[in-house]
Amino acid sequence: MHFQSVTFDLDGTLLDTVADLAEACRLMLDDLGAPQRSVAEVHRFVGKGMAVLVERCLTWETPPTAERLQAGIDAFKRHYATVNGAQAVIYPGVLAGLAAWKASGLKLGVVTNKPGMFTEVLLERTGLLDYFEVVVSGDTTTHKKPHPEPILHACRLFGVRPDRNLHIGDSENDILAARAAGSSAYCVPYGYNEGKPVDTVDCDALVSDLLAAYRQALTHKTA
Repeated sequence: MHFQSVTFDLDGTLLDTVADLAEACRLMLDDLGAPQRSVAEVHRFVGKGMAVLVERCLTWETPPTAERLQAGIDAFKRHYATVNGAQAVIYPGVLAGLAAWKASGLKLGVVTNKPGMFTEVLLERTGLLDYFEVVVSGDTTTHKKPHPEPILHACRLFGVRPDRNLHIGDSENDILAARAAGSSAYCVPYGYNEGKPVDTVDCDALVSDLLAAYRQALTHKTA
């Protein structure tokens, strides 16, 4: 196989976490006396990290003040720490796909915009943590996806050149980060894509699930 390592997005790629995120948002908005958001709205707001999720929830005609945004972030952190993983669901094909990738001997990692205080806890609660050698969270590096630094950081930890890494995600953020890092990019059609159809994203392969991604990688051709 061309690849030596694979990095995976977390929310929307490995796990459906929108129920937990929506519950934390509901409790946060209740604390602040703000109008509630639907689960569909929260689904659309996910993708660029916790602070952006909270800001989007609190934005109506105008964005929230810095003080109100910080109050929202603090409340969200408190509530999400309690509900994190409670209703999270592993997507179909994830366990079979991770088992295939692991058996191939490739180095596996997670690259997510989720804050570190929630990432490994979530992976452990859902039984996925042991699949991964490297976990890069939204606050591990200075920048989040779509900046390439999180993927580049994972590659440095792996000791693998970025062009021998494959990144798999569910949104344009993942594809842009992989492209900028010099890694190949596969995309799954489910998950959280901020309302932009995933088939408009310029990825190397659109795959139905992680097991299909593994099979696709076996025949991957470089340019």
